[in-house]
Amino acid sequence: MEVARSPHIYFHRRDSTSAKRARRKHGAAAHHSERFTHFFPKLPSENPNFPPLSRVVFLLLRPRTYPAKTLAPPLPARRSGGAVPRVSPPQQEQRVEEEIAREEANGGEWGKVSAVLFDMDGVLCNSEEPSRMAAVDVFAEMGVSVTVEDFVPFMGTGEANFLGGVASAKGVIGFDPEAAKKRFFEIYLDKYAKPNSGIGFPGALELIMECKRAGLKVAVASSADRIKVDANLAAAGLPASLFDAIVSADAFENLKPAPDIFLAASKILNVDPSECLVIEDALAGVQAAKAARMRCVAVTTTLTYEELQQASPSLIRKDIGNVLLNDILYGGPSGRNGRMQNPQNISSLGKSSSEQLNGALSTDFAQEINAESEKGHFLGGLQGSRRDILRYGSLGIAVSSLIFTISNWKAMQYASPKGLLNFFKGNNRSILGQNEGALLQMFRVPPNLDWLNTAPLRFRTDLKGKVVLLDFWTYCCINCMHVLPDLEYLEKKYSNKPFTVIGVHSAKFDNEKDLEAIRNAVLRYNITHPVVNDGDMYLWRELGVNSWPTFVIIGPNGKILAQLAGEGHRKDLDDFVDASLQFYGEKNPLENNPIPLALEKDNDGRLITSPLKFPGKLAIDAQNNRLFISDSNHNRIVSGCRFEGTFITQIGSTGEEGLNDGTFDSASFNRPQGLAYNPKRIFCMLRTLKIMLCGRLILSMRLYEHWLEMEQKVLTTKEEDEELLRS
Repeated sequence: MEVARSPHIYFHRRDSTSAKRARRKHGAAAHHSERFTHFFPKLPSENPNFPPLSRVVFLLLRPRTYPAKTLAPPLPARRSGGAVPRVSPPQQEQRVEEEIAREEANGGEWGKVSAVLFDMDGVLCNSEEPSRMAAVDVFAEMGVSVTVEDFVPFMGTGEANFLGGVASAKGVIGFDPEAAKKRFFEIYLDKYAKPNSGIGFPGALELIMECKRAGLKVAVASSADRIKVDANLAAAGLPASLFDAIVSADAFENLKPAPDIFLAASKILNVDPSECLVIEDALAGVQAAKAARMRCVAVTTTLTYEELQQASPSLIRKDIGNVLLNDILYGGPSGRNGRMQNPQNISSLGKSSSEQLNGALSTDFAQEINAESEKGHFLGGLQGSRRDILRYGSLGIAVSSLIFTISNWKAMQYASPKGLLNFFKGNNRSILGQNEGALLQMFRVPPNLDWLNTAPLRFRTDLKGKVVLLDFWTYCCINCMHVLPDLEYLEKKYSNKPFTVIGVHSAKFDNEKDLEAIRNAVLRYNITHPVVNDGDMYLWRELGVNSWPTFVIIGPNGKILAQLAGEGHRKDLDDFVDASLQFYGEKNPLENNPIPLALEKDNDGRLITSPLKFPGKLAIDAQNNRLFISDSNHNRIVSGCRFEGTFITQIGSTGEEGLNDGTFDSASFNRPQGLAYNPKRIFCMLRTLKIMLCGRLILSMRLYEHWLEMEQKVLTTKEEDEELLRS
């Protein structure tokens, strides 16, 4: 059964295509006698096409046909941003013809849909106009006068074509597409695409979540570079973890209208192209979808209906907020999805129907509509009052929250609100956290960042052919300090392999952005691998990092292999680095060329001339005018004259890190810090990074005895010594 929209509402049986064309084309006047012939049809229970619905719900919710499946959303529209546009009779007639022709060509079958490929600019993000404005700024810096309208024909073709097309049309001599594209990104990211700036279209997130709940795979397939894709998603408040894949222009030579991007997304998702549906706003995108043999829903956010119709998309809607899940699954409104309209929509539709019937319906029937409006529909058609829905929904949420809290009680004791939010949004990805088949991102380092321990490095040259471990850290974070031994272990283990560690210093506070402060931290903690100062958090945002420390492993081709956060991952990192070296070693893309290092500790005059290296603490012997200094980075303790500054003796002469008991010459320490001195029982307590074992402070008896011997002091009794050690 179908409901055809006309100046009067009437119902009829499905008949031949020619009869349907005649009825729609000539309106209700030509078939006035049929208006109420089958007004109250009977629904045989054995017919699987008609679920057991009440008479009123059936009349209101059964399938409706709309003119050419066009810009006008079905009544009532979900998440509509305004009034439903009206269609004039000539336009309606033309679009009906187009719909009928499309139905005849497709055999009336929409087919299975397993994945939805979203374009970004103009579909998920309202970024087309800001992009054109940023492009105008680029040409203004060149002294070329252009308008935002000049860029419209080149929308959706990638930034190089987007800028180059206008440059060619304006006759710009010596135009450098790469330089212009670089400047375009700088302006666009700085002025128009700040994180959470609200450029997302209303309804985009809701439609994505509906698709995921329906079991569909979702992906972003854009002709923009990855840097812009990530910036736009962040500005729109759409986490990258929502998508099963993100395909950008970086890895492709042929952009839209070529089908390469869509076909690559289909392959990554492991979905046949015939089961993919594309949502696009540009002619190039619609043409690319058709070339890939995919269905396409076009939105009129950039072009008009008439302009989009030139490419013959499957459907046309106003914007993504007017795209229904039924549009994706069935090519339009259908009763097969089991999704009911909300009570408000039913009520308004019932009122509209009563008015259009001009009194033809009886009072009893109108009352039945109103009675149906008082109930909501949920769980695929079960009925209940709105109060019941709210009551049971709240109860379900409360019970689910209680079960989750009890089952994760220990973790909940330490969970912060941000940590919980990241958990539910899936932001904290583990070492295998990327979705299966997800596109590997290409990693890039901006050329204007400051480097320590080396000259500026580039992945395309200096790091090509190497497995790279990025350590996102900040020097005020104790957890970041805890992982330094793990990094040193990996550096030593794979010192003769094409592997390198790069520290990415991402400041937590403004004062930590200072390059000199970072240099002091590099010297203090004896960091010997390259360090880059990511003061503006560019790399942090680019890779979606959200905690310190975070590790990112980059393959020899510059693509991201894995990402994990927190400390205690030495074995995970070791296993993954080893597997990466073996895997890529078999494919022969590895290059074991050494990275030219210029260590800060070798170029700092203070460290070369000073007898102390980052001394930590001191103790004072006022009676004998002596100082005891923990010379932390020399891994020793020195004694000197309090006033003259002369050197007396030292403990731990090797300078190597260790925790060995022994004499003054053989004992070793690991960055000693706190000291304590007792003039009666001269001893030294060492507080180091590794001195705490099993929760007790280690005191070296041999060192203690040697100290007493060297200072020619009288030993205390054995009982006093034991009591001292116990305390």
